[in-house]
Amino acid sequence: MMGSEHIDTRLLEELTEQSQDLNSDAMRITRGALTGFGEEAGPARRWWQRGTVLAGLTGAVGLAATARALAASPSSSPSGSPSATASADDVKALQTAASIENLAVSVYQTAAGLPIIKDGNKTVAAFIAKTTTQHQAHAKAFNAAATAAGGQAQNNPDPKYKAVVDQALPTIKTPADVVKLAITLEDVAAQTYTKNVSQVSNADLRKLFASVAPVEAQHRAVLLAVQALLAGNAADLITIPVDPAKLPAAAGSVGFPDAFYKTDNASPITEGAVQ
Repeated sequence: MMGSEHIDTRLLEELTEQSQDLNSDAMRITRGALTGFGEEAGPARRWWQRGTVLAGLTGAVGLAATARALAASPSSSPSGSPSATASADDVKALQTAASIENLAVSVYQTAAGLPIIKDGNKTVAAFIAKTTTQHQAHAKAFNAAATAAGGQAQNNPDPKYKAVVDQALPTIKTPADVVKLAITLEDVAAQTYTKNVSQVSNADLRKLFASVAPVEAQHRAVLLAVQALLAGNAADLITIPVDPAKLPAAAGSVGFPDAFYKTDNASPITEGAVQ
């Protein structure tokens, strides 16, 4: 594997900035959903217009299609406004989401302290720091919704993937190992929240999950690009502006291997629920 000092980090810096912009937009929608939880939310079409931008930025086409269908469907309440109630399953889904975020925060914080990251490429370290902050915000949002629904906050990590992390951490030797583990967590988060959009019963909770899922999908896309960079020994081809003539054919699709975001590995709503 090539040394981190040879990596052209300009693209990663730009992607980190885009990730922050995307997360800022998502959190504005998230705050709106949390405010509307228990109140009458704004028109679904208005939210959909904003959500379209997020899904388009990430390439999570499947998520966009799901969110659009939900936004266009009739509300669950007779008045046409989203229901102000949440089911026990809704609370479990929120707690499981918080548990996934808690684990992601823990993994990124651990990674930031590893010599291969801390003493390595500064841009990669900056990406990890920024992503950690975003996951902390997501965990806070999910727990706020869970407590607003009458449930408990989930401050523990997802038990299934904690076991995966505990097994993987002692074997981490290179930045590529860190990236591989992070991809697993980002992917399960994106898949889970995408599926949750169609599982929860409250329209504001659908907005919450649909606003966070594209951010996780974007994290994964960035990490897939970094993984390919490290594995292919071709960091010199990642430049701004891009020279398409020099790039391999896979360069345009490596970050987005699926046209529709899959949910086969989505965590069940009970996986990280408070027992």
